[in-house]
Amino acid sequence: MFRIRPIYDTTVPIDAQRVEQVQAILAERFPLIAAEEVRNLPATLKNPLSKGYRTIVFVAEGQRRVVQGFALLCHFSDLRFCYLDYLSVSLRHGGRGVGSALYERVREEARALGDTALFFECLPDDPALCRDPELLRENVARLRFYERYGARPIVNTAYETPLSPEDDCAPYLVADPLDKPFKLTRDRARHVVRAVLERKYKGKCSPQYVRMVLESIPPGPLALRSPRYVKESVPAKPTVISADRRIALVCNEKHSIHHVRERGYVESPVRMSSILREIERSGLFERREARHFSERHITQVHDRQFVSYFKTVCATLPEKKSVYPYVFPIRNATRPPKELAVRAGYYCIDTFTPLNGNAYAAARGAVDCGLTAAEEILAGRRLAYALVRPPGHHAERRAFGGFCYFNTAAVVAQRLCAHGRVAILDVDYHHGNGTQNIFYERSDVLTVSIHGHPSFAYPYFSGFADEIGEGPGYGFNRNYALPEKMDGERYAEVLRRALAFIADFEPAFLIVGLGLDPAKGDPTGTWDLQARNFLRNGKLIGSLGRHTLVVQEGGYRIRSLGVNAAAFFQGLFEGSQIARRR
Repeated sequence: MFRIRPIYDTTVPIDAQRVEQVQAILAERFPLIAAEEVRNLPATLKNPLSKGYRTIVFVAEGQRRVVQGFALLCHFSDLRFCYLDYLSVSLRHGGRGVGSALYERVREEARALGDTALFFECLPDDPALCRDPELLRENVARLRFYERYGARPIVNTAYETPLSPEDDCAPYLVADPLDKPFKLTRDRARHVVRAVLERKYKGKCSPQYVRMVLESIPPGPLALRSPRYVKESVPAKPTVISADRRIALVCNEKHSIHHVRERGYVESPVRMSSILREIERSGLFERREARHFSERHITQVHDRQFVSYFKTVCATLPEKKSVYPYVFPIRNATRPPKELAVRAGYYCIDTFTPLNGNAYAAARGAVDCGLTAAEEILAGRRLAYALVRPPGHHAERRAFGGFCYFNTAAVVAQRLCAHGRVAILDVDYHHGNGTQNIFYERSDVLTVSIHGHPSFAYPYFSGFADEIGEGPGYGFNRNYALPEKMDGERYAEVLRRALAFIADFEPAFLIVGLGLDPAKGDPTGTWDLQARNFLRNGKLIGSLGRHTLVVQEGGYRIRSLGVNAAAFFQGLFEGSQIARRR
């Protein structure tokens, strides 16, 4: 068994390790390839446009994540076409359908990038062009394989002319129409051929050779060679999204144990079911089961005494009994009350976030979901979603409140920042005071929040524009505190500014605290965003092109909650595709 997945860069360690295996297969299967080209593959991925095209590596991973085969796809974004550079299976893993699976995934990528055809070279099956009988047999087999998919050499050009008269076996230029009628005008063909010869083979093809090939392209639409080996091509598959492109979805399955059945408490279990019902219809998600993680991940961002208290008090409370903070010892915070119920106010920022027997378990489950999603990102996934409750962004280092107990986004950021810089974008209606508090003096995690101004919006004491970080974190916190009335157009303008600020930070990872409470009619907000606005916002965020992990925060208007979430993720997915086309 194996799975196919793309590698767009070597940001995460696992991708760097897979590229090393690809380099080994390249050297093994293509001994004549220049050692420098093999050695420079990681640098090519890191600087995608240094050669005038972007390289994407597809790997077929088997057991223990051993790379069984790979494909190298070159995307010429300015001309909107893809060129397949290599497709190979390691000597140990020949056959087994690896090559077919890789080629089918490459074809899907070419379609997603908006290309009308996939181009590549293939050595000739004509004895007049290839004098080596053994090599000729291999060429025939290879062209037979591609012909099954409708890919055949372009005829009536001089592309297969050797660079020098003594050379043998110059390649055909092959085109795969990707299950569509083949349409290639002379002008379009000249652009494609010029880009391949001058960028891909820079320094190898003389200007005279390039001119000769371009002038040989006949006027009118170009044609493919008539089928030679296959009577029926592989039937086109229904349009589906490969597993590696889907958004990893991790749900807090036991979230409903935390159910405060009191009037006005809007953070209810129906929030998750409303979102889940709508997003699963899209086909964009792949469910992943949450794993259990050590408490040390929580104590890396939360005070140990606070964590211990929270765990202890929840364990002592009887079923259906809630404790609300009502005494706040601000005058002598160094001597907390001994009685657990009274001590709640020592760690809380408000009077409406209760402690009960299941609060710790539910908050711990949310953190497990966030960390599971983080592991998906570190395994090479581009997009992941931790659909959790209770939310977390109001939970500070040593305080809970605003329905929040543990700050899942902060725990996730702490996990990811060991592998590169992290940006957290909080788009909840309410300021993410907890996230700001935890990272306020750090420069490796950028915190950005778009929210209602604290003059009228919870938490009231945090989220002002002049809060920009302290010490090493000075300049690494940004608040966009917005007015009480805000429509989708004005919000998008602010979001663009926030994303430009994040882009300048050049994070390896982006965490999005997704609040759906900017929606029109939300009982905790005053703004007027609708599904079309969430769609655009998701697209703008996805267009940033980073490994992105979304953590669910607020959003309490049940009637529109699922629709708005589905719209946001549709936009996020589309935006990520736009980023790949650049």
